[in-house]
Amino acid sequence: MPSVYILGISAFFHDSAACLVKDGQIIAASQEERFTRVKHDPSFPTRAVSACLEQAEITMDDVDFVGFYEKPHLKFERILTTAGRYFPHGFDVFREAISTWLRFKFWQPDYICSELYALSPSAGKAMRWNGEIIFCEHHFSHAASAFYASPFAEAAILTIDGVGEWSTVTTASGRTKKDKIPAIKFLQEMRYPHSLGMLYSAFTSYLGFKVNSGEYKVMGLAPYGEPCHTQKILDELMCLREDGSFELNMEYFCFPFSHVMTNDRFATLFGGPLRKAETMLESRHYDLAASIQCAVEEIVLRMAKHLQKTSGLKRLCLAGGVALNCVANGKLLRESGFDDVWVQPASGDAGGALGVALYIYHDVLKRPSRCMTGTDLMKGGFLGKAYSSDQVVGAINKLGVPFYQADMETISQRTASLLAGGSIVGWFQGNMEFGPRALGARSILADSRSQDMQKKLNLKIKFRESFRPFAPVVLREYVQDWFELNGKIDSILGGVSSGYDSPYMLLVSQVNPSKCRQMTVQESQLTGIEKLNVIRSEIPSCTHVDYSARVQTVTQKTNCRLHDLISRFYSETGVPVLVNTSFNIRGEPIVCTPEDALKCFLGTDMDVLVMENCLLLKQEMPLELVSDYRGNFEMD
Repeated sequence: MPSVYILGISAFFHDSAACLVKDGQIIAASQEERFTRVKHDPSFPTRAVSACLEQAEITMDDVDFVGFYEKPHLKFERILTTAGRYFPHGFDVFREAISTWLRFKFWQPDYICSELYALSPSAGKAMRWNGEIIFCEHHFSHAASAFYASPFAEAAILTIDGVGEWSTVTTASGRTKKDKIPAIKFLQEMRYPHSLGMLYSAFTSYLGFKVNSGEYKVMGLAPYGEPCHTQKILDELMCLREDGSFELNMEYFCFPFSHVMTNDRFATLFGGPLRKAETMLESRHYDLAASIQCAVEEIVLRMAKHLQKTSGLKRLCLAGGVALNCVANGKLLRESGFDDVWVQPASGDAGGALGVALYIYHDVLKRPSRCMTGTDLMKGGFLGKAYSSDQVVGAINKLGVPFYQADMETISQRTASLLAGGSIVGWFQGNMEFGPRALGARSILADSRSQDMQKKLNLKIKFRESFRPFAPVVLREYVQDWFELNGKIDSILGGVSSGYDSPYMLLVSQVNPSKCRQMTVQESQLTGIEKLNVIRSEIPSCTHVDYSARVQTVTQKTNCRLHDLISRFYSETGVPVLVNTSFNIRGEPIVCTPEDALKCFLGTDMDVLVMENCLLLKQEMPLELVSDYRGNFEMD
């Protein structure tokens, strides 16, 4: 049987992406933002498609099917229905939306074909790609990305986001039949405007952060406050049921008909007007962040418990933007009743490209699943483009700066010693990650033992808010010594767990008490941002103010180079943990090319850059060149 190539696409709203699947295996996946350098770029993912085809060494002529991650006509129906329901409110917003739809969104099949034409060498006079395009409902794309890519033969599926066409929450079961063809059966759904994603975004906006990109800031801000408004949220803003379903009280919200999420009544309920971006955070802002985070955890936990009870399944798959709330995910692992939880690392709209491709393979073509090996299909998340040592050297030589090149063993040993000495390292290795997390291919690494590293990374490297926490990356074999990350089943290694796998940095757990430092009475009485500089553990630079950490585990199998680096750092320091944050600055996508990495290295206070087997030291860079790059970065 000849191979089947399927190209999945998400586009036109938020975080456009492309994914290429061959015979049910994920070959490549990338987000458009990495190439255009426009954060959350919603445009057609031309460059991401090209990168996927290049990785597979094929052209569009070899692609059998193209899938789009949602159904435009159903989405248009929701926009029209909502406009009618709230008319005359929001007419200007509706007019703006309808103009865009009539120009090209309503004609998406033709638009997609014409865009793909440029990548199809034999398209000829047709001026368009002539293959078949299949559309999948938004939440089915999410569910498919979760279950079909997971390590499970059967699992419950929970997808939660802002809104797709109509759905905002869906529950489903996924099972593999005797013929090895997996299938998803939907059980329940919630519909717009009653949306947990929209509720969280409403608080994101009210707290002065950008919707669809600032939600993780709210999650990071929450431990600085007290959840004193949680019950008010559950009582006043919604009617919450025991199974986690709810209806929002729309008297407090404007989002169905306005670019503004909340109204004056919402502001009165929570004690003041919305915070303007970049203004000082006050104690009430910390408390509101803590309160909405607590409310979301309660709602998601109710949903998961009900799903476990009604489905009888022991494993859970998660997708949708809310599935990136790793604090809630950690709570699900501990308290939901599921033995094992797997979160799609590209849970947002980008992952829809992956989901629709797998949907076509399994649900449309009825092809059997991959052989179940206990591992997922995501290849550690390293599905993007890679650059060779020759390409790295070429980029460095264009700048004419000094560098060292050696075998990876030598480079890794020197890097570990530099990290142990306090250096901040840009780490650029192999295939780029797919999804919002840097997992050790495009990462900034630092010493977890440093007492001032969080402040330095935030202010001197990332140019972002000082309250933002950083994640630890730990050798898998030592995870239980350092973190209370436990599950009944080990999703990768199989059998009874000794600690738990978290390769995608999507689970929050507490730091092991044996590694923690008790606060003094005076320190425990601090509030808000005053909590930031208190030393709480042996790894203070990645221990949050509530003694929690967003843990990433690494194995030799998932990332041999990063595992080797941390092992060498462990040999020097006795600590198998590094700080891992994304290789970018605030407002920019994670770096893609060697040129992007050089720009970020020279424009910040990063000390070391390691790209493949090449190492650069900031102290050896020409001062004039560094000054020029720093000036350009600050202007950007």
